[in-house]
Amino acid sequence: MPGSAQHSPLDHLATAATRAPKYCLSFTAASLRPELAAVIAGIHLEEDGDWARTKAAVLERNALQARSASTGKRLESELRQRLQRLTTPQLELLANGTSDERIAMAWLAVLKRIQIAADVTREVLIGKLSSLDPVLRRSDMAAFYEATERDHPELEALAPSSQQKVRSALLQMLRDAGLLYGKAGKGGTLGTVQRPLVSPQVQELLEDDDPALMAGFLLSSTARSAKAGKAKAAPKPAAKKVGAARRKAA
Repeated sequence: MPGSAQHSPLDHLATAATRAPKYCLSFTAASLRPELAAVIAGIHLEEDGDWARTKAAVLERNALQARSASTGKRLESELRQRLQRLTTPQLELLANGTSDERIAMAWLAVLKRIQIAADVTREVLIGKLSSLDPVLRRSDMAAFYEATERDHPELEALAPSSQQKVRSALLQMLRDAGLLYGKAGKGGTLGTVQRPLVSPQVQELLEDDDPALMAGFLLSSTARSAKAGKAKAAPKPAAKKVGAARRKAA
């Protein structure tokens, strides 16, 4: 109607695109902790996939071996909210896999819940490897945070002490996940970026879930896709031979 405020779907999408979802910053309550994540995953499988019963069992048994009830609740809450993003096969590997596979699944849970971890991996670490400059520097992270705060004012709104806690916790998780090794050194270096160990089973679970998740491990999904393409194309030469044999017989 003339004079009425009308908005097209494109207007709505454009507005939504400019509003990045707020970062989850509660991850400082727990670092990567793959061993504790595995405990929760195991109990969850025992409880037939019921997260409410899992929470109750973890807290009642003090399965995370927390020194106080309040610490146990914080650990359980943060780790459970990460693990709730994993698929059943991923939880099974977390509970029963090797040490490296547990680390990988714990990191995958972080990538799925903690967007800032996924962003720094994609926007900083992959770039460092691509530029053949694997040394991560404080200036790299400072530039990332400066750019990120434009879309995430909740970062800038943190008290300086909380900002430092978030940054330190994120770096520690990168180290625990195997994406960054070495201690901070002179000249503003924080460590060296590297690709973590990823077993074939982990890679398969990532690809089956979402190939884009491979980027969180500084890997590309093209290798497996290429193999799959070759496998599908393999029967074609045999078909040609059969056709040639038939023409020869004719």
